[in-house]
Amino acid sequence: MWLKPEEVLLKNALKLWLMERSNEYFVLQRRRGYGEEGGGGLTGLLVGTLDSVLDSTAKVAPFRILHQTPDSQVYLSIACGANREEITKHWEWLEQNIMKTLSVFDSNEDITNFVQGKIRGLIAEEGKDSFAKEDDPEKFREALLKFEKSFGLPEQEKLVTYYSCSYWKGRVPCQGWLYLSTNFLSFYSFLLGSEIKLIISWDAISKLEKTSTVILTESIHVCSQGEHHYFSMFLHINETYLLMEQLANYAIKRLFDKETFDNDPVLDDPLQITKRGLEYRAHSEQFKAFFRLPKEETLKEVHECFLWVPFSHFSTHGKMCISENYICFASQDGNLCSVIIPLREVLAIDKTDDSNRSVIISIKGKTAFRFNEVKDFEQLVAKLRLKCRAASTQYDVSTEVAISSDSTGPPDNFGEQPLACQKECSKTVNTEALMTVFHPQNLENLDSKMLKEKMKEQSWNILFSECGRGVSMFRTKKTRDLVVRGIPETLRGELWMLFSGAVNDMATNPGYYAEVVEKSLGTCNLATEEIERDLRRSLPEHPAFQSDTGISALRRVLTAYAYRNPKIGYCQAMNILTSVLLLYAKEEEAFWLLVAVCERMLPDYFNRRIIGALVDQAVFEELIRDHLPQLTEHMTDMTFFSSVSLSWFLTLFISVLPIESAVNVVDCFFYDGIKAILQLGLAILDYNLDKLLTCKDDAEAVTALNRFFDNVINKDSPLPSNVQQGSNINDEKSSHTKVDITDLIRESNEKYGSIRYEDIHSMRCRNRLYVIQTLEETTKQNVLRVVSQDVKMNLQELDELYVIFKKELFISCYWYLSCPGLKHHDPSLSYLEQYQIDCQQFRVLYHLLSPWAHSANRDSLALWTFRLLDENSDCLINFKEFSSAIDVMYNGSFTEKLKLLFKLHIPPVSKHADGKETESGKNTPEKGKGKIDIQAYLSQWQDELLKKEENIKDLPRMNQSQFIQFSKTLYNLFHEDPEEESLYQAIAIVTNLLLRMEEVGRKLHSPTSSAKGFSRTAGDSGPIEGNAESNVEKDPSSPREEHQWSFAFEQILASLLNEPALVRFFERPLDLKAKLENVKSFQLRSRTKL
Repeated sequence: MWLKPEEVLLKNALKLWLMERSNEYFVLQRRRGYGEEGGGGLTGLLVGTLDSVLDSTAKVAPFRILHQTPDSQVYLSIACGANREEITKHWEWLEQNIMKTLSVFDSNEDITNFVQGKIRGLIAEEGKDSFAKEDDPEKFREALLKFEKSFGLPEQEKLVTYYSCSYWKGRVPCQGWLYLSTNFLSFYSFLLGSEIKLIISWDAISKLEKTSTVILTESIHVCSQGEHHYFSMFLHINETYLLMEQLANYAIKRLFDKETFDNDPVLDDPLQITKRGLEYRAHSEQFKAFFRLPKEETLKEVHECFLWVPFSHFSTHGKMCISENYICFASQDGNLCSVIIPLREVLAIDKTDDSNRSVIISIKGKTAFRFNEVKDFEQLVAKLRLKCRAASTQYDVSTEVAISSDSTGPPDNFGEQPLACQKECSKTVNTEALMTVFHPQNLENLDSKMLKEKMKEQSWNILFSECGRGVSMFRTKKTRDLVVRGIPETLRGELWMLFSGAVNDMATNPGYYAEVVEKSLGTCNLATEEIERDLRRSLPEHPAFQSDTGISALRRVLTAYAYRNPKIGYCQAMNILTSVLLLYAKEEEAFWLLVAVCERMLPDYFNRRIIGALVDQAVFEELIRDHLPQLTEHMTDMTFFSSVSLSWFLTLFISVLPIESAVNVVDCFFYDGIKAILQLGLAILDYNLDKLLTCKDDAEAVTALNRFFDNVINKDSPLPSNVQQGSNINDEKSSHTKVDITDLIRESNEKYGSIRYEDIHSMRCRNRLYVIQTLEETTKQNVLRVVSQDVKMNLQELDELYVIFKKELFISCYWYLSCPGLKHHDPSLSYLEQYQIDCQQFRVLYHLLSPWAHSANRDSLALWTFRLLDENSDCLINFKEFSSAIDVMYNGSFTEKLKLLFKLHIPPVSKHADGKETESGKNTPEKGKGKIDIQAYLSQWQDELLKKEENIKDLPRMNQSQFIQFSKTLYNLFHEDPEEESLYQAIAIVTNLLLRMEEVGRKLHSPTSSAKGFSRTAGDSGPIEGNAESNVEKDPSSPREEHQWSFAFEQILASLLNEPALVRFFERPLDLKAKLENVKSFQLRSRTKL
């Protein structure tokens, strides 16, 4: 590798370097201790230790080239190499291209300048496609060289960053370097002759956390496949941990969680991942989550400034965050004040000429925001004006949908739709919330509850007059306090839209819902069938869903969403949530609220494996351990909380609380996100702590919690008594204490409001690794349980084989954007079909595992074996098919092994002799495409259960050319065997015996037929290549089809059984366990250059 020319003092360097070559202008040196017998003794050990600690690869590469200036002790290092071959190439290039040119210069100074310029040019040329796009390219290039030299991973493995740290091996810290690349966490250390080299793939990590102990003040704990690793003494441990967390989650998403990864095009190319890019992405995700912006937005700029708060008459310090379509502000603590300004709302952007460096943004509704002390405010104003012009052209035609509750006509934005579509939509889509239709407020008869409701409305109106109303209102601590008290019925739909960010989605997609409804109506698939089944189960006690109006609206919203997002489609619990949304929001608004919940606020909750809900349950368990330790000590199994709380998270407590209380929880959820649900869950457990501590089993604890939920009331709810679910039990269970939902929510905020969004995000990332690895372990155990019934391998061997099988699939996907195995990975399929390998991946595994892999025609054997296993001809095989072949090779009897070899040399089993496909290949349900045919799977499963063991008499006969190839395969298998000679002789005897038998049989059946071409065979005992092949290929009479001979499997089996050497060869016990251990250690190393 060429290096940026740097001065080296040769006088001191001679103690560490030995000269190998030299000429008038250049010197090639070798590092002491490298390439010397015995490692160079004590000097070699000390040099190696020094190399491991020093922060410069130029000093530790074993070879280097210096440019020497005559009559000077100062030399310039210009190249280094990890091995002699690499450095020799550089040396030869210098001799051929530079040496001849240097003779034309008159002065040594000109020579040095020319060499420096030439080397810098070479580096610049190399750097055009280099991965080293970092802050310090030269330092990164050195680290990249050391990374490649130490681990030898393929060039496509992208080094993201590196850190100096200590790795704890037992109680001893080993100082070295931690390298973070796209697929691996790697560590290298060399101290006093002891080399430590550690490579952990991100997809194997089940736990990643920051820990602190008495010995280790602060360290990073990594758990991989049951092994625990600790890294400490980082200069910036938080930065390191966050990058490790991002890389681990990226790998997990890419390899295990394809549903999520397909929706995330930002990181689809591993070669484009950089440290800076990951940091930028993390900030952008945090920005979108905090301000509830559409997922298409990305953070572009951040400016520290002060925002003038007119109703408080002071300026609050914070950050202005700018994306493509939004200007947002959050105060320093995040809760004091925040503002979201869509560019579509902006009328003008001005700057002041005073010393305050102010930017004034005027929006519709006669409101202006003043940002003071903005750095580079003039440039910022120019940029924002350009953005506003672009936004105004985009929104000229479409107008934002009005979301005020008193609007009764159809939305204005439907003007973009064709007239026929507008008329159709006005007939089908509800333009009012169901609550206003079924429970209109009676303003003449105001009872105490209605008076309190009106007081709430008045409080919000006062807030609107101070802070503004709509998407650009100031959100302050007072806003939160009012949300905790419960949002008034008439404002609920409007504020849910506002706080969830759904108002922005609807405003930027005018007419979208009407279009999707029209396209989705009448569709029939698995999702629509499940929707129809659950429609009548959604708040069945509410009058709105006892009528066709509510049911039809619910059907349209759920079907439209399933059409919009087929990867989620429909998931149970979506019907309960959507029914509540329809009560308080118009139909189109309910659709966009559902989009906000499913795609932003509760990510991955409603996919096939509900991973998001499982992750938040794990977060909830972690919070219980932190905040309610006495409950943790009492409960022997923490999974109780997971089973109990799943419905809490999936339905936002709607399924367990009375509807009049549950809507207050939904209020807080739309304002605070999942934090509100976690806080409320902790408050509920805390409230029932004494009862739970006295419970003897899980059933008793569940009963106690259910009784508590039955007694949660909303004393201020204005809903009629026939709607309130809690009102019917108030008198019956008067002995039990009633709990007001407002008090419960307030208590949850007071006790657990200190939980930060950042902590929840970190816990989500950490627990996501654990949850997905747990699901993968469940998949493995189910696969092993099914496969173990059909093979002779024990469970431990089968487990190790599964790990190797899956690892090969992942390794082949590490450095390629599109991998057939991952394309077909679908968690909704049966356990056996979730991971499948293609022919190339099978070939690699065959070479690593098969006892017949030493054969000269091993590639052909691998291909034939793959075709034999691929019964449905989809070019993919699952683990059951793969393990069946390996099991026969290692544990099969003589007959089973011979039958496998025999079948490899006859036409594929998926074709009959007449070329027609077998029924098994034709009727196999198509994997991963469209609707899953359950009946076809059940039918196939039943056929497999009833399938009898294959009778050897059913095997087709082997013809002439196939038999020759079969014999060649046997010869190749016997190569380098201890009994090679006797095996060759035995197979020659068997071949001749079979040919004689066939000749005699032919003569008996057709005495007039000529035996010419086989007469020579009878007396020939040479190898098959010397007789049968020459007979077939050279004798002109043999190609005639009516004279071709063939053998049945029984004939070949009986003949081979007569030869003890052949029987011993195939019945020789093979050590599968040792082979698997060897392959596990060699599987990744086979891809490296070491």
